[in-house]
Amino acid sequence: MAAGNYCTVTEFFLAGLSEKPELQLPLFLFFTGIYVITVAGNLGMITLIGLSSHLHTPMYFFLSSLSFIDFCQSTVVTPKMLVSFVTKKNLISYPGCMAQLYFFLTFGIAECYTLAVMAYDRYVAICNPLLYNVTMSYQMYCSLVSEAYIFAVFCASLNTALMFRIHFCKLDVINHYFCDLLPLLQLASSDTYINEILILFFVTLNGFVPVLTTITSYIFIIANILHIHSREGKFKAFSTCSSHISAVGIFYGSGAFTYFQPSSLNSMDQAKLSSVFYTIIVPMLNPLIYSLRNKDVGVALKKILQRKRFI
Repeated sequence: MAAGNYCTVTEFFLAGLSEKPELQLPLFLFFTGIYVITVAGNLGMITLIGLSSHLHTPMYFFLSSLSFIDFCQSTVVTPKMLVSFVTKKNLISYPGCMAQLYFFLTFGIAECYTLAVMAYDRYVAICNPLLYNVTMSYQMYCSLVSEAYIFAVFCASLNTALMFRIHFCKLDVINHYFCDLLPLLQLASSDTYINEILILFFVTLNGFVPVLTTITSYIFIIANILHIHSREGKFKAFSTCSSHISAVGIFYGSGAFTYFQPSSLNSMDQAKLSSVFYTIIVPMLNPLIYSLRNKDVGVALKKILQRKRFI
């Protein structure tokens, strides 16, 4: 720490999820299991989509991108959290903290827009099936995913860059299991007004735009499904959206609980628990949701397994 008007901190302590000694080993084993399932599920989904030619469609291209985001998001957060269960003081360097914050924001924002793009894809598939191949061309769906990543990188870069203007004048404990914006701002010893305004703006923007896109898409989808006369047709149309609806509900539900609850009710312990869902649980659940509730994925997996038996 340097004396004077400008002071620097070279590292932080991460408090972790729980400070109770008797819970450390059970939590370590529990979250290690979740991380193994997450890595296997998401990398398995990416591999399966890559190997199965009949899954080379826009819908599964978006799903492959979502699996990549979930794998990266979990890897950014979970390994460092696991360290807190087996060490007394979980230290993270200042550059490491900023890097973790940057990648957490990048993949979190990218997931918001990827889920919105997937909702739009389902809208086109159900409401304009005859124009689907034209609307969702290779250039179109590559462009949509690229724009989601580019905007996510822009938002994360701006927020992280502004974190460097904040001064931390003592080695302190981040009351979280990873470097997030709000816990870091609580430790600031300089003015954070600009950062708070920017966070409010981007949380609102990156919540409102994807949610509005998703809701609008599903309003048109539901209206279209209601006009389908056959029971089988309605069920088939709805089944193509059920996995996505489940993923959206879990992701936005846990995120909204963390960032949109009234400040009087907000505590960091509650925020940590809700953060577990969208940083650790959701990345594990997404490949399970899409594999268990999607016949095409099940068929592709059986074909791959049968192919290996004959080799």
